[in-house]
Amino acid sequence: MGRVLPFVIAALLSVVVLFTPESGVPTAPPGTDKVIHTLLFALLAFTGLYANISRILPLLVVYAGVSEVLQQLITPLHRSGDVLDALVDVLGIGLGWAIASAIRSRRRGPRTTR
Repeated sequence: MGRVLPFVIAALLSVVVLFTPESGVPTAPPGTDKVIHTLLFALLAFTGLYANISRILPLLVVYAGVSEVLQQLITPLHRSGDVLDALVDVLGIGLGWAIASAIRSRRRGPRTTR
């Protein structure tokens, strides 16, 4: 459970961030929403890879799209689905993968050839 807990916390955070009704979303400078989406999905990807969750990256891509559709369909939220949000979500997934890969390669150390 130790490696999975950070992912569970990140997933719960994503539900709060992505499905808070519009009235509960604080006002912020333009573009802040995209930065938050990118960082949130980078966190999900990184913690999912850390937890060794099978097929986490494609599952997160699906989650990115589904979350935007749900934001549009769940009318009490008064939020709108945004294709650009889904795209920056995928960018965040790539960022989380890149960070996890960089850390993994550093831990292995330099490769030696014979």
